[in-house]
Amino acid sequence: MEQTDSGTAGPVGDGELTSYRLRRERELSSLYQTARSLTALGEVDEVLRSIVRHAHELIGSDFVYLSLLDAEGYLTLKASAGTISSEFSSARVPPGRGLGGRVLEHKAPFWVSDYRRAQALPHDPTFDLLVPREGLTALLGVPLLVGDEAIGALFAADRTERPFEKDEVALFSAFASHAAVALNNARLYEQTRVSLRRLEEAYRTIEEQVSTLERAAAVHEALTHVVLTGGGPGDIAQLLVEQLQGTVTIQDRDDRVLAVRPHGEPGEDGAEELGRRLREEARSTGRCASAQDRDGTFRSVIAARAGGSHFGFVSLARRAAPEPAEVRMLERSAQIMGLLILMRDARVEAEERVRGELLMELMSAAPLHPAQRDRALARGVDVDHLDTIVVVECTGRSATDIVRQLKPLSSSWSGLAGEYLGRATMLLRAGDENDLAGTLHHSLRRALGAPALVVCDRITGQERSRSHALALRCLKVMRALGDTDRGVSTRQYAMYALVFDPDRADDLDRFLTDSLGPLLDYDRRRSTRLVATATAYFAHSGNLSHTARALHVHLNTLLKRLDRIGVLLGEDWRSADSALRLHLALRLHELRAAVDGPPPGVSR
Repeated sequence: MEQTDSGTAGPVGDGELTSYRLRRERELSSLYQTARSLTALGEVDEVLRSIVRHAHELIGSDFVYLSLLDAEGYLTLKASAGTISSEFSSARVPPGRGLGGRVLEHKAPFWVSDYRRAQALPHDPTFDLLVPREGLTALLGVPLLVGDEAIGALFAADRTERPFEKDEVALFSAFASHAAVALNNARLYEQTRVSLRRLEEAYRTIEEQVSTLERAAAVHEALTHVVLTGGGPGDIAQLLVEQLQGTVTIQDRDDRVLAVRPHGEPGEDGAEELGRRLREEARSTGRCASAQDRDGTFRSVIAARAGGSHFGFVSLARRAAPEPAEVRMLERSAQIMGLLILMRDARVEAEERVRGELLMELMSAAPLHPAQRDRALARGVDVDHLDTIVVVECTGRSATDIVRQLKPLSSSWSGLAGEYLGRATMLLRAGDENDLAGTLHHSLRRALGAPALVVCDRITGQERSRSHALALRCLKVMRALGDTDRGVSTRQYAMYALVFDPDRADDLDRFLTDSLGPLLDYDRRRSTRLVATATAYFAHSGNLSHTARALHVHLNTLLKRLDRIGVLLGEDWRSADSALRLHLALRLHELRAAVDGPPPGVSR
């Protein structure tokens, strides 16, 4: 039932011999033509299909199939010709099993007339299940040899029982030898093509890397040029747009937009929340933060940081996600932006320090040196025209914080801002100090985000220190009067000038002595509170019940005190003229105590 490539043949006559020779010539001619056609093929799959098609035509069996060894040593069906099922087309036979295992083990042809009854073969149960379904009966297998290595086997199968003649086996083996060479050549050709393709891909990668390096070098050179020529955020943004496309936005440390390129293309309102989240992520991680918006736009943010300090952000918005090289461009740009901000801050700090020194020099009584005038003129400040002084207070904010907001405003009036005697102070040139006070108060109120008091005073001659003292004392009067958020000139408080003008201190003393002298002396000698009682009496418009409650005394006690005031000042002290004079005196006495503090031993 099973045979190798040997067969039987009886005696033949001359006619049969001639017929045999002709058939052999046709078979050999077909084998030669088939071998030539196989050598012209290049693709592995195409060669496999051609092998089984030509083998099927050559041997004339019901179907032909070709199996190759895979990495695990299984014979896996790769191509077939003739009618077979899809299940058979996916057949895999383990190593050493079936007729194919015998062929590969001996590297020689082998055939059986009935596969199912071939007991000498080591059958594979899985493959044996497919055999009856396919109707496979007679089976011939020949090895596909490349040198001494068997790479697979070529099979011819019939659905009826029959032997395979020696000539058929020889022809099929010869064909298999040609097919193995063609298949090996196709494999080598495929490997060569793969290697060439990989080489081309590597070359393209190298070209892209070289292009990226050249591009990065050009960007670096351009960024360096921006620094050396004093460029700004707009130049950086424009450079990035030219290299990366999209929209580039540069923001400072307070998230204020410094530049947007192209012009007039700010980010959409709907992306504000995403932008804030990306900025926070970039600031906390120090890396590029990217995300895709709902409209498909990729947004990438880089934080400019150095030495633990934060300088701002560089953002890119476009349809495509940035490549690693493009992210490095953004990072380099953020570094350059941080450098520019550092340089700007250093210039501003140096300029502010010089302006602060000039302010201190101008506030001193010493005459200005010509060099000081030149330094001021170099900064657009004509010291001879600084005719107004400004003092600012803001509860909860230090003088340094207030000065930081005053400095950019001072340039609008060609002035100087700084700290003097621990107060935020500005010297400038103004037309109308009342308008100036209102304008400065509005700007500072918005910048500080808190109530502020602004007092301006017109400087007389070179008496800058005196004007500063007047403005400072006027501030105290304003607070004593309950003003906490206002901008005024000292002229608007002229009626209280007796209190805050040191040059009129003697006038104030005389007025208070004439009006309140008896009450002040009585309180000082007897430790009473007649002045406080009169103040409360006028504050409550003469209402006795309200006055007594405010002083926390009994009504009889209040009446006794009022009688004592009448004895000391005269019974007409509550008449219209006397009451007006006494009320004003009490108010000025109260304000002076708020500004200078009460004299020792005086009870308020």
